Amino acid sequence: MKGKCCHYYYLPPAPFNAVPVVKAVHVHMEGSGAFFCYLWSMIRKKIDTRNWKRKEIYEFFKDYEEPYYGITVELECSGALNFAKEKGISFFLYYLYLTLKAVNQTEAFKYRMEGDDLFLYDVIDGSATIDRDDGTFGFSHIPYFEDLDLFMERATEEVIDVRTSNRLIRSEIGENVIHFSALPWIGFSHVSHPRRYARRDSIPKITIGKYRKDDEQHFIPVSVHVNHAVADGLHVGIFFDTLQELFSAS
Repeated sequence: MKGKCCHYYYLPPAPFNAVPVVKAVHVHMEGSGAFFCYLWSMIRKKIDTRNWKRKEIYEFFKDYEEPYYGITVELECSGALNFAKEKGISFFLYYLYLTLKAVNQTEAFKYRMEGDDLFLYDVIDGSATIDRDDGTFGFSHIPYFEDLDLFMERATEEVIDVRTSNRLIRSEIGENVIHFSALPWIGFSHVSHPRRYARRDSIPKITIGKYRKDDEQHFIPVSVHVNHAVADGLHVGIFFDTLQELFSAS
């Protein structure tokens, strides 16, 4: 079974005040043996909003017809671009990986409002729009793995699956994602998003556009839309700083 992979799913023990959703063990089979290459869990912790430090802010914004706001900045991406070229990997998938890494380091981007409850997820994945040759697109579910090679392997598989399907949504996508779009044709300064106001939504929406060259540097626009009930401008600034550090450190 060399080169094959399998997955085992089971419910893990829940820590205090946490709701177990699913836990997956990614196992590589080699010869007659097996070894664990990655372990990830999708655990969500229910927040007691009555005693939360953000209680008043949360209560103030959560029932707004439009609680989302957006900020767009340009980030210097030469390090990330050069790394992707040197490694021969997709720049799109690499900056998605770095974006998810920054999201998972920004706690405010991991809160989700579900019905009347608020949860904090431990791992946030990506739901990116994937283009097709016929001009349509499909929504993907790309799990976040800290290991870059494993992330690229799974992400590439998902991109292929979406591009060879004719469905917009192939399977149910949970709340522990970001909505991610790439616009490599457009160097934008602002982005807006279609939304169903009847549905309570708190998933961050992140868009990355066309990079431009300025002397020896490359700059790329990054737009972030978040729900003000769970994320303030301070948190968006922390996310942008983290993503810039990841771009520069590549």
